[in-house]
Amino acid sequence: MDIAKASIRTPVNTWLLVVICLIGGLLGLADIGRLEDPSFTIKQAMVVTAYPGASAEQVEQEVTEPLETAIQQMSQIDKVRSVSKPGVSEITVEMKPTFDGNELPQIWDELRKRMRDAQNALPTGVQSIRVADDFGDVYGLYYALTAPDFTPYQLREFSRVIRRDLLTVPNVTKVSVEGVLKQQITIHIDTSQLANLGISLPDVKSALAFSLRPYSSGRLHIDGQRIRIPVGGVESHVDAIESITLGLPGSTSQIRIKDIAEVTFDVVDIPDVLISHNGQSAITLAVAANIEANVVDVGIAVRERMDQILADLPAGIILQPIYDQAQVVDEAVGGFITNLILSVAVVIATLCIFMGWRAGIVVGSVLLLTVLGTILVMWLYGLNLQRISLGALVIAMGMLVDNAIVVAEGMMLRMQKGYNALDASSYVVKQTQWPLLGATAIGIAAFSGVGLSSDATGEFLFSLFAVILISLFLSWVLAITVAPLFGSYFFKVGKKGNDESFNSSLHNLYKRFLLTALRNRGKTVFILVAVTVVSYMSFGLVKQGFFPASNTPIYYVNYWGPQSRDIRETAEYMKKAEAFAQSYEEVEAVTTFVGKGATRYTLTYSPEQSNESYGVMIIRTKERDQIPELIDKLTLQLQENDPDARIYNTRVIFGPGVGAKLEARFIGPDQTVLRKLAEEAEALFEQDGQVKDIRHNWRQKELILVPQYDEYAAGVAGVTRADFSDAVQFSSNGLKLGKLRDGDYSYDIIAKAKTPHETAEETDELKQLQDALVWSQYQRSYVPVRQISPKMQIESEGALIYRRDRIRTISVYAEPGNNDTAGSALSRLRPQIEAIELPDGYRIEWGGEFESAAKAQKALGGGLPLGFLVMILITIFLFGTVREPLIIWLIVPMAVCGVVAGLLIADLPFGFMSLLGFLSLFGMLIKNAIVLLEEIDIQIETGMDKFEAIVEASLSRLRPVSLAAITTILGMAPLLTDAFFADMAVTIMGGLTFATVLTMIAVPVLFSLFYKIEPKA
Repeated sequence: MDIAKASIRTPVNTWLLVVICLIGGLLGLADIGRLEDPSFTIKQAMVVTAYPGASAEQVEQEVTEPLETAIQQMSQIDKVRSVSKPGVSEITVEMKPTFDGNELPQIWDELRKRMRDAQNALPTGVQSIRVADDFGDVYGLYYALTAPDFTPYQLREFSRVIRRDLLTVPNVTKVSVEGVLKQQITIHIDTSQLANLGISLPDVKSALAFSLRPYSSGRLHIDGQRIRIPVGGVESHVDAIESITLGLPGSTSQIRIKDIAEVTFDVVDIPDVLISHNGQSAITLAVAANIEANVVDVGIAVRERMDQILADLPAGIILQPIYDQAQVVDEAVGGFITNLILSVAVVIATLCIFMGWRAGIVVGSVLLLTVLGTILVMWLYGLNLQRISLGALVIAMGMLVDNAIVVAEGMMLRMQKGYNALDASSYVVKQTQWPLLGATAIGIAAFSGVGLSSDATGEFLFSLFAVILISLFLSWVLAITVAPLFGSYFFKVGKKGNDESFNSSLHNLYKRFLLTALRNRGKTVFILVAVTVVSYMSFGLVKQGFFPASNTPIYYVNYWGPQSRDIRETAEYMKKAEAFAQSYEEVEAVTTFVGKGATRYTLTYSPEQSNESYGVMIIRTKERDQIPELIDKLTLQLQENDPDARIYNTRVIFGPGVGAKLEARFIGPDQTVLRKLAEEAEALFEQDGQVKDIRHNWRQKELILVPQYDEYAAGVAGVTRADFSDAVQFSSNGLKLGKLRDGDYSYDIIAKAKTPHETAEETDELKQLQDALVWSQYQRSYVPVRQISPKMQIESEGALIYRRDRIRTISVYAEPGNNDTAGSALSRLRPQIEAIELPDGYRIEWGGEFESAAKAQKALGGGLPLGFLVMILITIFLFGTVREPLIIWLIVPMAVCGVVAGLLIADLPFGFMSLLGFLSLFGMLIKNAIVLLEEIDIQIETGMDKFEAIVEASLSRLRPVSLAAITTILGMAPLLTDAFFADMAVTIMGGLTFATVLTMIAVPVLFSLFYKIEPKA
């Protein structure tokens, strides 16, 4: 079928295709989903099990170990990581990357089933196992609620109202509230009165449980109707508890609780988390949108609903965004679309300058239709507009333009010789359609490693492969259909017999270089090989990276006090830290979290789990470039304020998070040995002088007060360990007697000892514990704690025990300096760390950016062999020989020359996006080489002298190859200011510059060598 003639003879069909791409693309652009970055599934769940009273080592041996054993029996498991803390086991379960998001719910159900089965084998006292499979949920709309003129209790009610109403907004799936100050009912009991009256704590507990049990309603049957009799609740919980009566042992007398205790309604002593925003106590509201919804539309709807809610609430309530993904997405996608439009405009302008306005309009129209058609297909297949998918269009720009340039220029030159549009287009399309299709398929196959990659990075970048696949194939279709039709409208027919002339200064200059290279083929090949070898040797000078820091002007200050520090003390230090941060002019907002990290508001943020000594500040600056200097100034100030703290900073990054960029893991059985190895590694990191934020994850040991429990004395007194434990809690942080439910909230009922010497001043808690009384169930009387525990001893214990795949593992972390990269830091430190002498049974492995990059490249490499096989087979099928494909594949490795030079000049690292840019170079280079070799073969088939055929074919391909390179290079220019695409843009720009030389010099020289064509004098 003659596609070009059919396109011109039946223009209705071609115009239908144009209208579909144009109108459909505009409609798709208006309605397509928008995200800042592509979504990827966090294939993790957390298994949390409380074991009150147990030490970290007990938790590890009695809870973590059996649960990990049960978990590892699942065939879907990739990794199991755990941390055992005093009283709690936290196991992070990660599934193999081959499972997609649709399969995870069934896997989590299997995990829950296994945990239910394992629960029966756990020790007495272990609480129910909780499997949190929403660990990876992202709440992209993140707000801080402050109300300086209101009490914390009123703030809690405001947050409840706002959450309830936000859940009614379409496409809002979840609203998470954090920072609500929990309350408790505290019963301060006079221990001397308890002892005198002979009332035990179990008696008080039983009375509370009986009196506060749920009320049941009655029912009457009157005149055929049912009448419900509700028993109303009390208005005051404090009054209800104070009025509970207790029977006095040995008599019929009764006493009320308020006669022996003071009942108060307080904020909990030890909160789970404390949050402040710009110095004001705050509650955070995190809103999650439906993943299939347009987050920009959801954000607008949420903001409108918030305005309505706040209008109905008292004045003085402030709701400020910590992170508004909708606004970020709108700005990011809008800015990127502007860059894309600018790139297309630059390409069209360049074409008009070098090819004339007629050819510029034809090629530019095809390019515009290709972009809009691609957006239409993306919309239909549910692909969102985000950084990666839009960037893919720019990456493919050179190949998109090249198809149309080849057809349009060939048709234009043919018509200048006097051929009509039908014959000219038919000849050119028949001649080039299959080579262009093959070259297009090769360009697509170059990115197959991304499409077939099975890890999180591959999932993150899948849209890049999908968009390149759609856009390149569509560009080929439009080049052989729309370009001929538009060419028939714009191109003029010249006089018959006009020969193609290559008399421009560019052609003459190129011809001189080409003839020189052909006459000195040995020297030319030697120079090319030498430059390539030098480039590969120089590649070691290029900085190595993974994903760069994000454009978002946000960074995190992670604050770790001594491990034994109380959360209230940590909060005091964080309050000062927040004031320091706010004193800098470049800081716009500071949100502080004490006790644990923030809610996961972006995919790349991994929140820290609960730890009283931990705090984090989310600092937003006015400009992204202000962050490095601010980090240096603020860190120094914070460290001076609290020398005992470990303070390190992390940037928001593009792509999947990697945690610390440098991580050395020591793996082995003994805690003491592991800590010693970690200390040696930390010392080596410190000696380097260039890396910073050095720490390890096991942290310091905690001080503990160990009562010496006398089994004999306890037996004589009739005191059990449970009685002793209750007495210790009652005399220290309080003994939980029950729980009171009221509407949406529940309140713990805590009993605390009120000793005779207690005053308004701070109580001596240690003396209070030593003077405590313990109830003897058998003697029905109180016994002094000193009688059961004559001594109390101060000891230290490890509070955190980390394991990876059931083996104890301690990780030493560090971050590269401001002018350093993780790759160069690792190359310096790795030999020193690996020189540490390891005892038998211990080993070291590397994590951080090194591990993440290796995994991503391994996953990418897993799909590359198939892609390269396809590329090689296509080149062989196109030519039906071995020599032409061999020429093509000999010049491909030489593309590294321009890449190395470009990155060194720009002082940018070779990261994951650079690798993708390098792959796109393959497609462009091979495509140009295919069309040039095909042109040489065509010229030879016409009977032209072989040497002249090489020269004439090269001259005929000079303009389209140069134009494709120039348009691609200029089209990449807007991306140089984008942190995510800068290294990739430099890779393509530098590599394509040299690749153009390779195509136009190396291909003719190698062709003449392989076919033994001697140059003419």
